[in-house]
Parts: sequence; structure tokens; C-alpha cells
Amino acid sequence: MKLDEIERLVKEATKDWEERIKDRDLFEVVDEVFDYSTVMTIIELYRRSIIRKISGVISSGKESKVYFGYDKSGNPLAIKIYLISSAEFRKSIYKYIIGDPRFEGLKPKDMRSLILAWARKEFKNLVRMYESGVKVPKPIACLNNVLVMEFLGEDRARYPLLVEAYRELTENELYTIYELVVGELEKIVCKAKLVHGDYSEYNIMVKSDLEIAVIDVSQAVDINHPNAYEFLKRDVENIHRFFTKEAGLTLENPEKLLERVAPCLERKKEGL
Repeated sequence: MKLDEIERLVKEATKDWEERIKDRDLFEVVDEVFDYSTVMTIIELYRRSIIRKISGVISSGKESKVYFGYDKSGNPLAIKIYLISSAEFRKSIYKYIIGDPRFEGLKPKDMRSLILAWARKEFKNLVRMYESGVKVPKPIACLNNVLVMEFLGEDRARYPLLVEAYRELTENELYTIYELVVGELEKIVCKAKLVHGDYSEYNIMVKSDLEIAVIDVSQAVDINHPNAYEFLKRDVENIHRFFTKEAGLTLENPEKLLERVAPCLERKKEGL
């Protein structure tokens, strides 16, 4: 279903949505994101005055697409829609949910429930990080498989990812970015009490003022998760690999950074 058709349906739905939205043939999937249930979710978010307009794709992945939009005041939004029909990443997401006390009782074969839990998980992770001072997009709402958050960018273009921006930065600027990346990692673990689980050059934005933002936090796990230490170790190694091998910086051994952050996992376990 095309975006102009979605917008037409949303406008009609706000007039008398129960009477007008009856024919499921109107919601045949053209773009795999916009199935009937997703359209109805967007309509509900429109009725709640959270979304006013959807206008184009920001990014696309195997499990979701992110759209540019506006709220009722004209503020830009990032609208992340998880693909209900996607089964490609069931195994990869389940390892982050299993063992997380927030998501006990989920059945791995129930794909819809997994996707909806995954969307809620990202929203809750965003809330925890945002309230802990981590530089993430401000979470706004989550309903079913649709996550609404602050748009990070300028003139409808998102800020570049670190992997896209680093070649344009000087060595000194790269060292500055590295320190910011490490600082956000420490805040995620020690303040938000989470482990990102996929902390890399693909999930860090570089703003025009040489600040950064952390994105894609759906896989982040509580520091009590049974695999938290392994995920943290991988995050540290990913960052060290990128800044040394790709960006060409000279850095301390990654074990040193791990030693700085890992004790926060132990504090939680000890109840301190």
C-alpha cells in the first residue's frame, strides 16, 4: 500500500473510522510493511494525535523500515515499523529475549508476539537510556509493531552513521568521537543498567556539531541477562576494531575498557 493511499485512509478514518474502514481489500500489502493491522495501528496513532503525516523512507532493514513523519505540531518524527511478516530474524532476536525477565512466557513459534515484544523492548530500552542521560532519540510512543521517536537529522535527512562519516573527520576529531562513544557505552551499562548488544559504527550517528547519538537499541538486554557479559565484551571489541583498523587510531587494549565497564554488571548483581 502506497503512502498517499495510507494518508488518504488516515484522513478518512479520523472522520468516521469505524464506518469507513470496513473493506480489508483496501489494505492489500503492496509495501510489505503496510498490512491491515499496521495500517490500523497507524490510524490509531493518528487518532491519538501522535502521528500527523508519514512522508518517505529513512532507512530499511530485514526486520523493519523507518519512515520520516510529523507530529501535530509539525515536529519531525522517525517512525519505525517492524515487519510482522518477516521470519528471517526470529532466531537472532530470540537470544536477546530469552533470559530477559521482562519478556518471560513468550513462545518462539509465535512470530507476531515476538515482533510485538521486540518493538516494546526497543521502546522500553529507549526510555531507560533516555532517562539515564544516554544520547538516544527521544522515545515518544509504541503501539503494536510501530515505534515513534524523535527524528535525528536536518532538512529531512538523517545524521550520517559513524561508518559513513569517519573518513571526513580529522584524526583529532576521531579521537573526540571515540571518547564520546566510550562515554555513552559507560552510561548505557552503568546508568541505564543495559548492555547494547550491537554497539558498532552502524548504530552510532555523528551530528553536525560533532556530537553522537546511539540508535537501534532493540537488542539491548538488562545487565542481569545471562549473556550480558558476552554481549558487552563483543560491544567493546567492535568499537576497538573499528577505531583501530578502520579509523587508524592508536588505542589502549580493549581489555582495559572492558575492565572499566564490566564492574557495573557486578554491582547490579550484588545489589549495590
